[in-house]
Amino acid sequence: MTTGADIHTRKGCSVNITLAIENVGKEYRGGNWALQGFTLQLGPGVLGLLGPNGAGKSTLMRILATIAQPSEGRVSWCDTDIVREPDALRAVLGYLPQDFGVYPNLNAQEFLAYIAAAKGLTASIAKTRIDELLQLVNLVDARKRPLGGFSGGMRQRVGIAQALLNDPKLLIVDEPTAGLDPEERVRFRNLLSDLSGERIIILSTHIVSDVEATATHIALINRGRLVAHARPEQLLRSAEGRVWEWLMPSAELATVKDKLLISGTLRRSDGVRVRAVASEAPAVGAQPVTPNLEDAYLMHIAASRSATA
Repeated sequence: MTTGADIHTRKGCSVNITLAIENVGKEYRGGNWALQGFTLQLGPGVLGLLGPNGAGKSTLMRILATIAQPSEGRVSWCDTDIVREPDALRAVLGYLPQDFGVYPNLNAQEFLAYIAAAKGLTASIAKTRIDELLQLVNLVDARKRPLGGFSGGMRQRVGIAQALLNDPKLLIVDEPTAGLDPEERVRFRNLLSDLSGERIIILSTHIVSDVEATATHIALINRGRLVAHARPEQLLRSAEGRVWEWLMPSAELATVKDKLLISGTLRRSDGVRVRAVASEAPAVGAQPVTPNLEDAYLMHIAASRSATA
């Protein structure tokens, strides 16, 4: 049997793991383009794909997971076109879709065994791997419970486990922390950091804090186009001198929100502490402050909207 490792080596990926997205576009009915001219070159590490809802993130993830095909452009895994030879990637792919579904009558162990068989894992390897992953996602005590009785967060943890069954070289997770409580979210972030190394991980989300905690690189997407691709510290530097804070009466807050790009507010006994992104001081008494990733994200997304308006 050809294993993921066999294909991975045969395709010349044992040294240089690369994923190349070249001018990819996806058109749906009615001439609606979910993606246009999207180009990105990736190597080992964690890429945080960050953008608002409807930006095209899930469409891109489905193309990279070989579930959908681009209308134009090319995606290659270690120089192999994944449309022409999808199995070259599928053998080493782990994927957690945004709308992950389960078989409600199976328990967690049975479900993972089924997925492992579908991925070509032998029974002995699957058993060991399932035991490790149930421990990793904190579901050992619930392994015999039917999935139909799982909470949303527990189902999401099963989804994370199935994506890791074949120890993938490309791991794609689409909105993975949806439904997770704060403790589970921190656990998942730490897991992604531990898994990074000689593999490519793509974390697609609209939650800035998830990306901030894990990503080695960040790609910002809006309206189907790549807005920026940089290391977190580079994005932060791009917002330097453009983030301001000041105190104002709470009665004026609604008016200010209509005029400025507000990234945060803090109500106090003497008014509201406002944080905004602007090229110059937006109000009397506004003082420049150190930008965070949320500021940089809002700045770039707002600029992209203005450019395409």
